[in-house]
Amino acid sequence: MQETKYKALKYIRLSSADDLKNGESDSVANQRRLLDDYLKNHPEMEVVGEYVDDGVSGIVFDRPSFNAMMAIIQDGGANCILTKDLSRLGRDRIETGRYLRRIFPAFGVRFVAINDNIDTLNDSTDGLYISVKSIINDEYCRDISIKTRSALDVKRANGDYTGACPVYGYKKDETDRNKLVVDGYAAEIVRDIFRMKIDGYSSARIAKTLNERGVLSPMEYKKDRGLPHPKGGYADRNGAKWCPTTIIRILSDETYTGTLVQGRYGTPTYKLREIVQRPEDEWHRIENAHEAIIQRHNFDLAKKIMRLDTRTAPKGDKVYLFSGILICGCCGNRMTRKTVPYKGENYYYYWCPTGKKNGCTDSVMIKERDLIDCVLGNIKAHIVNIASLETLIAGIDATSIARGLADRLTEQIAENERRLDKIRGYKASLFENMMNGNLTKEEHRALKDKYSQDAEMLITANAQLRNEAEAVLSCRHERMAWTGHFTKFESLDTIDRRTVIHLIHSIRVLGKNEIEISFNYQLEYENAVELFTKEAA
Repeated sequence: MQETKYKALKYIRLSSADDLKNGESDSVANQRRLLDDYLKNHPEMEVVGEYVDDGVSGIVFDRPSFNAMMAIIQDGGANCILTKDLSRLGRDRIETGRYLRRIFPAFGVRFVAINDNIDTLNDSTDGLYISVKSIINDEYCRDISIKTRSALDVKRANGDYTGACPVYGYKKDETDRNKLVVDGYAAEIVRDIFRMKIDGYSSARIAKTLNERGVLSPMEYKKDRGLPHPKGGYADRNGAKWCPTTIIRILSDETYTGTLVQGRYGTPTYKLREIVQRPEDEWHRIENAHEAIIQRHNFDLAKKIMRLDTRTAPKGDKVYLFSGILICGCCGNRMTRKTVPYKGENYYYYWCPTGKKNGCTDSVMIKERDLIDCVLGNIKAHIVNIASLETLIAGIDATSIARGLADRLTEQIAENERRLDKIRGYKASLFENMMNGNLTKEEHRALKDKYSQDAEMLITANAQLRNEAEAVLSCRHERMAWTGHFTKFESLDTIDRRTVIHLIHSIRVLGKNEIEISFNYQLEYENAVELFTKEAA
C-alpha cells in the first residue's frame, strides 16, 4: 500500500450561482463529485479540507474561501490543491501564473487541475500548455465582459431599465421587468417631498415631518413590502429613518420626471471592481421612458431652490423669505439677513457681508419690512401686466384642493393602521413563541418593548395626521394658505416663500429705495409683449 504523502485541499469555485439545491448550486456538487472520483484512484492524497467560493468571479483572487485555504497552506496544514480545471483557480493570466510559478513552489504545494491534465508534480509550470490555457481563460473573461456591456448598452439605448433596485416611488412592471411603473403609495410621498421643498421647508424639516407621520423610509418601505433593495449602502441598517441626505437624493433624481438616466457609474475594465463615475457624454438619457411622478417644471423649481442659499433660522424649520435670491447691486454677492435688537424689539435687515475691504464699496442695508412692501408692490404691478391671468387660474377651487390633500393624509392614516395591525399580531404571538421555546425570556421582553414603542409611535402619528386633515378641510392648514393666494393673485396682499420662488428669479438691491426684480419667465413675457405690440401696429 502506497504511503500517504500529500495533505490535499479540494477547491471549488463557481462564477455565478445557478438554481440552489441543498444550499449549493448543482455545479458545485458536480465539481465535488469529479474531485472525489479522482481521489479514489490516488491514495497518496489525504483530504484535509474543502473550500468553496460559490458565485465569485475568477478574475479576482480576493475570495473568502480561497483566502482561508491559502492561510492553511501558509501554516503548513496542507501541501496539495485539487481543482476541476485551471480556470477554477483563476482566470486572470498574470495572477494565475504568479501562484503557479512562485507562490505554490515557495510553499512546496502540488497543484492538480484534473480536466486540463495539469499536475505540477510531473509537469513544469513554465510549459507552453499552461501559458496558453491561462491566456484562453483570461480572454474568456474579457469576451464575456464585452458582450455583457454591449448588451446592457443596447437595452439602455432602447429605454429599458437594467437596474436591480428601482428608486423609491417606482417598481418593476410585472409583465415587463425592463420597464418602470409608478408605485402609487410611495409616489405620493415623493410628491409631498417636492411640495414641502417648494413651500420653503428645509431638507431636515421634511425628514422630520415624514418621521413624525410614521412614514417608512425608502429602505424600510422596500423591506416591508418585499421589494428589492440595495445592500451595504449608508441606509442599509435596521430601523433606518428619513434623513436630509435621503431627501436631497430624491429631490435631485431626474427619474421622477419620466427621464431614465443610466450608465452613470461603472468599472474601468473587467479586471477592476472599483466603481467610478463615467463622463456625462457616456450616460444613456431617455426621456418619457416611463410615467412621470413630478412635472418637469416642479423638478426644476426644486432644483433651483437647492442651488440657492437655503440656510434656516437658528432652531427654525423654514427658509427665510428672500434667502438666496437677494443680490447686492454693488458687488453681485448674495445679501444676508441680520437681526438688530433695539429697546426689547427685534428689527430685521438685509446687508452685504462682503465689505469694502473685499471690493463692495457701495453696499446698502435695507429693512426687511420695506423690502417686503416694495417686492409686493412690484409683484402686483407685474401681475396686472400679464394678460389673461383669470383664464389661466379659472377652475381652480380651494375646496377641491383641500379635499385632495385631506385624502392623502387619510391614505397615510390607513397605511399606519395596516402596520399597527401587523405589529399587534406580532406582539400577540410572542408569548406563544416563548412557551414553545422559540424565544428566551430576554428575547420576549426585548421584542415586546420594541413592538410597544413602534405601536405608540404610529398611534401618535395618526393622531397628528387626523388633526392635519381636519385643519386642511377647514382651510386652516399652512399648505392651504398659498392656494388661497393663487386663486386671487390680483388682490395679493401678502407674500410667502412659495410665491417668491414661483414668481421671482432674483432681486438686485441698488439702493435703500431702489430694487431691480427679475421675474421668472421674463424672456417669455417680453416676447409676448413684443408680439402683441407688432400685432397692434
